Amino acid sequence: TQLEKGDSLALGSTSELWDYTRVSVTQNNLQELKEMWDQWNDEMKQLFYFNYGDLPYLLDIKVDEQLFRALAQYWNPTYSCFTFGKVDLVLTVEEYTALLCFPRFQVDKAYSRASYVLTFWKKLMNITGMSEQWIMARIKQKGECKYIP
Repeated sequence: TQLEKGDSLALGSTSELWDYTRVSVTQNNLQELKEMWDQWNDEMKQLFYFNYGDLPYLLDIKVDEQLFRALAQYWNPTYSCFTFGKVDLVLTVEEYTALLCFPRFQVDKAYSRASYVLTFWKKLMNITGMSEQWIMARIKQKGECKYIP
């Protein structure tokens, strides 16, 4: 459990999923945000992508009420994550986008914004057992972010 592995939950507190979860789903009107996005030039959009990832793609998604109802039963409010048995899962914006089946997002990419890129590539080489040439030949660029498909 997380408590055994040194989490930040207060001593004596327990983290349990609720027996019953009421879900009310409302789709906000995002028209104003869409209009603001459309007014930005490419440079502003790239800067936004660099800082926040593929978040703007979510502006076009319709909420799947049944999906959210299904996921809500696994939401752990103590840790702000999903709990499936003994596994805790915190999704990234990109993973949420893939889960929502948004067609413009490239779900077969792994993104990383590493602080020290050289250290990151060395760690990647050690983990995968691949050579530096193999890794460098596969690096792609999306905006300011680098990834390996």
